[in-house]
Amino acid sequence: MFRLFVRQKHLHSETMVDSISIFDRKRLIRHRRRAAATFSNHDFLFQETAVRLRERLKDIDRDFHTSLELGARYPVLENQASITIDIDPTLGKGKKSFASMDEEFLAFTPATLDLIMSNLCLHWTNDLPGALLQIRKTLRPDGLFLAAMLGGETLKELRSSLTQAELEIAGGAAPRVSPFADIRDAGALLQRAGFALPVTDIDTINVTYENAFVLMKDLRGMGETNALTCTPSSVPARALFPKAASLYHQRYANSEGRVPATFQILYLHGWGPDPSQQKALKPGSAQNLLADALNSFEMSSGEKAKPGTKS
Repeated sequence: MFRLFVRQKHLHSETMVDSISIFDRKRLIRHRRRAAATFSNHDFLFQETAVRLRERLKDIDRDFHTSLELGARYPVLENQASITIDIDPTLGKGKKSFASMDEEFLAFTPATLDLIMSNLCLHWTNDLPGALLQIRKTLRPDGLFLAAMLGGETLKELRSSLTQAELEIAGGAAPRVSPFADIRDAGALLQRAGFALPVTDIDTINVTYENAFVLMKDLRGMGETNALTCTPSSVPARALFPKAASLYHQRYANSEGRVPATFQILYLHGWGPDPSQQKALKPGSAQNLLADALNSFEMSSGEKAKPGTKS
């Protein structure tokens, strides 16, 4: 079954107009391989989002016969997935129907899959609009795309503390935590990619740690540490991180001395367009007035209300 859906992989993407390189993908692979041996000790976030994605999928009364999972670190579909892909080929050991493939360059025949899911993977793509467009093109008409990815408020405490620490040490600061999309961006990108009935929503998961160093160790164990292409080296880590940890504690520690970390999860939900799907009515095409339903009356724009009239 797997071979039926894979086409020849090209070395370029038709969706990428300019070369975009926010993240160093080779560095990302190294981080994931380093984390692989002990990932199960740090995968609480992946577990939680997988549960919530499964709950969303259960609410959909549909049988999906050909499915794809983007990312192999913590699959959502378990044994139901027809195909699992990951940028790191070593994560495919012991998995059936696995392919080493970059989610930025999906090598599948268009309109061949009923379901595409992703659990905390897409926030590392350099070209998220292009990746979403490829996903939509790979779906069959009325096929489902469902994903969880990190959102804009994720690690806001760590981001702020690192920035302030670098400002105090060097007089300037550069990004050290990945940029994440916010919910408005995500919804707009789903529409731009051509998904039908796009829906986005947010969960916020707050976790407390003994200190910032324990948080950073957890991020390392998840394989979620900095993979930005341009990482500044002007401030030595031995100076930056102790200062950032001190600021983190001063600003955010609770009454018990523990520090919080925010993980904002964006859930993306969209369908491959199909004529059978519900469509919004055109403006002015309603058969009944809202005023009738509310036992009220309709007033033209600009018309002044008279004393004693219903509203």
